[in-house]
Amino acid sequence: MPLALLSGSPFEFQPPPVSQTTPTVSSSPAKPVWVMGHKNPDTDAICSAIAYANLLSQTRLPEAVAACCGTPNSRTEWVLKQAGLSRPRLITDLRPRAIDVCRTDVVTTHPSETIFGAYHRMADGGFRSLPVVDDDGEILGLLSLLDLLQLLIPTAIEGEAVRAVKTNITSMNRALDGEVVCAPPDRDDEDHEYLMMVAGSSEPVMEDRIGAFDAERLLIITGDRAGVQLLAVEAGVKCLVVTSGFRPAEAILNAARAKGVTILVTPRDTASTTQLIRGSRPIRHAVSEDFVTFDPDVPLHVLRDRIQGLHQTLFPVTDSGTGRLLGVFSRTDLVAPQKPRLVLVDHNEFSQAVTGADEAEIIEVIDHHRLSGNLVTREPVQFINKPVGSTCTIVARAFRSHGLEPSPPIATCLCAGIISDTLNLTSPTATEEDRSILGWLSELAGIEVDKFTEEFFAAGSVLRSSEPGDVIDSDRKEYEESGYRVSISQIEEVGMNQFFPVREALQAELKRIIDAHDLDIACLMVTDVTRNDSLLLIEAPEEVLRKVHYPRRKEKLYKLDGIVSRKKQLFPWLSTLLGELARDPERD
Repeated sequence: MPLALLSGSPFEFQPPPVSQTTPTVSSSPAKPVWVMGHKNPDTDAICSAIAYANLLSQTRLPEAVAACCGTPNSRTEWVLKQAGLSRPRLITDLRPRAIDVCRTDVVTTHPSETIFGAYHRMADGGFRSLPVVDDDGEILGLLSLLDLLQLLIPTAIEGEAVRAVKTNITSMNRALDGEVVCAPPDRDDEDHEYLMMVAGSSEPVMEDRIGAFDAERLLIITGDRAGVQLLAVEAGVKCLVVTSGFRPAEAILNAARAKGVTILVTPRDTASTTQLIRGSRPIRHAVSEDFVTFDPDVPLHVLRDRIQGLHQTLFPVTDSGTGRLLGVFSRTDLVAPQKPRLVLVDHNEFSQAVTGADEAEIIEVIDHHRLSGNLVTREPVQFINKPVGSTCTIVARAFRSHGLEPSPPIATCLCAGIISDTLNLTSPTATEEDRSILGWLSELAGIEVDKFTEEFFAAGSVLRSSEPGDVIDSDRKEYEESGYRVSISQIEEVGMNQFFPVREALQAELKRIIDAHDLDIACLMVTDVTRNDSLLLIEAPEEVLRKVHYPRRKEKLYKLDGIVSRKKQLFPWLSTLLGELARDPERD
């Protein structure tokens, strides 16, 4: 029988009860637009991401979500606590994973679903395969069209096999839109292998035919033929199906009750009834349990490798702990997957961005640093780069341009970003715009700026609370300049008491990251926010160290009087120094 016949009259599928066999269909939420600062984020990077995501979600990108690609430092954590805001989601790699490429609006089926029910789900959605899940959503297997065919069409055409159909009374009754008019009190609803027989012959012939089989397995299909109905009941067949809506006489029903025979009445004709009973077989007998699933975090390139040589057409993505189905993907989903959308704040180059940013769709950049690096986009994007002291200043101005006022928690975040990056407007990077915006924001946040600044910088000494590696990484940026690969870290301290006891350990850490990251130079700038000057701890080749003109305190440690800005003071000086050395960028 061609499968095309199953989708139309007279084989109209009756939907199963919702409680067990209705497949789950989950809506697929819009993919988020991640708003993220740079690696090893400082307070400005975290707070500008939170605030800009908030603005975008109110205006033109409701799916904007703040994230970070590094753990916030202790001062940023203090700010978030003061503002009553949660830490942004931590994302260290944006490269597509299984959960990113799979479809979550999955049509599934249940093992108790019938052949016709499962086929209609496939036909309606244009699917060649369906995941089979239990009542808790845990995946049990996969069902393909070929699996359905093997259930529907017997491979053997001799003997009992051609008559056999494994099903149950409930599935048959549902498929036939029927009514069980008689059933034994202890009737179970388990699957049984019935031997179907259509009563199309005379009563004597039917008596012989019924007698040739085990009556406990027989399923007799007949119309308004009381004699055949009585023969079947007296023989004690397993089930009698009466077609065309004819209800057996009361005497036959009484005899069936005495014999424990189930009688089902259907409005269908005999030909349709036969096919529908075959289609009522539960799919549990055809579900393939030999299948491969993937954890949600498996990277795209690993997926492509692992599915090579597999014969599956559909690949489930499941929760590794519970086995619950999260989504599915096919081979075509891996060809050109949708790229994650990303807004960069407080940086404008891939070397400082989250891993995988070069594979994402960059839709905006908001920054206050120099233009550098290899940031390239396929389409024009909004790129805002202003010479102000903080990215939070730019974000606050964006609120104003939309005629919006940040909420007190968001205003608190924005204040903290400006205070942190400009050392409360004492840094040479601070501008009149930073000053004006900070005054506006502090009123909205309800904070007294000088007191907030004092508490902010006292909130936690990175040197006191962190291991040397975490100190270096707490706010570290990498640059390429005149053929040198450079790392510059900066921390702010209230006094230098915590620095000198760990100086040697920090020097060793600078050496380590040079090897680990294939760098030429690594620096740590320790800024005293009470004196507005800094110390520079540096690990560099001798030709670089010979050109450092700042006063030397100890070996590879220099005093930077009046230097507090990495962006506007330290890096321009180092850039000039390296330019004088002018290394070949193609060096080994």
